[in-house]
Amino acid sequence: MHWADVLADELLEKQTKHVLATGITPSGPIHIGNMREILTTDAVYRCLVEKGGDAEFIYVCDDYDPLRKVYPHLPSSYEQYVGKALSEIPCPCGKHKSYADHYLVSFLGSLHEIGVNPRVYRASEMYTKGEYNESIQIALENTSKIRDILETLSGRKMPKDWLPYNVKCETCGRLSTTHPSLYEYPMVEYTCDCGHAGEVDIRKGGQGKLPWRVDWPARWRMLGVTFEPCGKDHATVGGTRETGAKISEEVYHYPHPGLLVYEFIMLKGQGAMHSSKGTAVSGEEMLQMTPPEVLRFLIMRNQPNRHIVFDSGLGLLTLVDEYDKEEEVYFGKEAEIKGMKEFKKTYELSQPYHIPKTMPLHLPYRHLVTLVQIGKTWDLVKEILIRTKQISKKLKKEDEEHLRQRTEHVRYWLDKFAPNEVKFEVKEELPKMTLTKEQQTVLSIFKEKIPNLSWEPEAIHNAIYEISEETKIPIKTAFSAIYQVILGQEKGPRAGFFLSNLEKQFVLQRVTEAVK
Repeated sequence: MHWADVLADELLEKQTKHVLATGITPSGPIHIGNMREILTTDAVYRCLVEKGGDAEFIYVCDDYDPLRKVYPHLPSSYEQYVGKALSEIPCPCGKHKSYADHYLVSFLGSLHEIGVNPRVYRASEMYTKGEYNESIQIALENTSKIRDILETLSGRKMPKDWLPYNVKCETCGRLSTTHPSLYEYPMVEYTCDCGHAGEVDIRKGGQGKLPWRVDWPARWRMLGVTFEPCGKDHATVGGTRETGAKISEEVYHYPHPGLLVYEFIMLKGQGAMHSSKGTAVSGEEMLQMTPPEVLRFLIMRNQPNRHIVFDSGLGLLTLVDEYDKEEEVYFGKEAEIKGMKEFKKTYELSQPYHIPKTMPLHLPYRHLVTLVQIGKTWDLVKEILIRTKQISKKLKKEDEEHLRQRTEHVRYWLDKFAPNEVKFEVKEELPKMTLTKEQQTVLSIFKEKIPNLSWEPEAIHNAIYEISEETKIPIKTAFSAIYQVILGQEKGPRAGFFLSNLEKQFVLQRVTEAVK
C-alpha cells in the first residue's frame, strides 16, 4: 500500500471524522520544503475521502508571529519592525496589505495550482476576534502546570514570574520585547524593553498571543485537529511536539493529533532549505520551472520519513523524465520497472485535480531544453516540431496546451536555474573564431555530405562519426567545429538532434561560409 493509504487506514480505525491541519509562518518565501508538509497532509486527506471518511483539510497561517530578525531578503529598514506581528508590518513591495500577505498571497496561488485547496485560518484574525480568549485564560490559570511540563520535558528553566502569554506592547506594538509578570483575571501586568509598563485585559482580542509551545496544542482543541504532520526538528526529545502533546492532554484535556514526522527536503549542495537563510527554492519558483504534477510526484513517491535531495539544476530534468516514465507505465505504454513501488497510487496522487483519461503527449524534457533555445516562442518551437515530424499538424488542443506549458517551464528553468553547460544561442551571423586545419577539414567534408543527407538525428550523427573515422580526426574535434560555427562555443547539445531541428539550408549556408 502507498504510505498515504496506510496513514488514512490508521486514522479511520480510530474514528471516521477527521480534521487534518498544517500551518506555516509566512516570514519569507514559502519553499518546497514547506510544501512537503502541505502535500503530505493533502495525500492523507485525499485517501481518507476516497475511503469514505468525513474529512476537512485546514491551513493555519501563523501571521500573528513576530518578525524575528531582518532576513537576507529584507532591506535594513525592517529593523524597526523586528518583534512586531507579521500581519502588522508593511508589505516589502507595497502591493499587499501586510508583510504576511506579501508571501501568503503567492503561496495560496501556488497551492491552488498544485490542487490543494484547504480552508484557510489566519492566526491574526483568530486572536483579534477573540477566538483564542478561552485558550489564553486556560493557559494562564494553568501556568504552574505548563511550566512544569516545559521544564521537565525540554530541560528549559523558566523565570519565576514567567507567564504563558506574550503581551503586545500598547506603545511600541512589539510582542517579543514584553515581560508579563502578574496575572489576575482578567488583567495581565507587563513591562516592555521600550520603557512602557502597563496592563492588558485578556477578554479583549488582539492584546497578545500564546507562546508557540502553548499556541499549537491550544489550536488543536479549538479547531478539532486529529492529524497534523511536523518536521523532525519539532519531534526531538523535549521538542515542541512532545511538550505540545502533554499540554494538550493535561491542560486542554484534548487528545493530541496523530503523529507523523517528515524529513526535510535538502537543496543539493546547500543542505536543508531555510527561507530565512536564503537557501531555498520557493514553491512559486518550482511551479514556474516544472509542471505541478511533477512537484506532487516528488513528494508522493517518497516515504515521509525519507529525506529528499532536490537538484534545481540537471537533476530537475531527470525528475521530469522519471515522472514521464511512471506516466507511461500507468497507461500501459511501457513495462513496469523493477523497484517502481505503488506507481499507480503515486501517479494518481500526483495529479493536481483530475487523472487524465489518455496519456498526454510526451517529448523528453531534455529535447525541449534544446528546442526552446532554437525557437524563441512557442509558435517557432511548434513549427520545428511539425517540420521535423515530432508532432502532427493536427495536434489535439489539450496536447498542444500540455507542450506549450512545458516549454514555458523550460524557459524559466533555463533563465533562473540551468547550469551554463546546457545553455546556448544559435548565432545569427558566423561567429568570430579561428578554426584549426583539422576542423576546416571536417567542415569541408560535412559541407559536401549535407545536400544528400537525410536530415534526421541518427543520419546526421552517423555522418559526423564517419568523417571522424575516415580522416582520423578525433570526434571531439569534429563536434567542436560544428558547435563553433553555429553557436560560437566549443560544446553544445547532442549534435544529431540539435542540427536536425535547424533548417538544413541554414546549416549548409553556415558551414559553407565558415570554410570559404
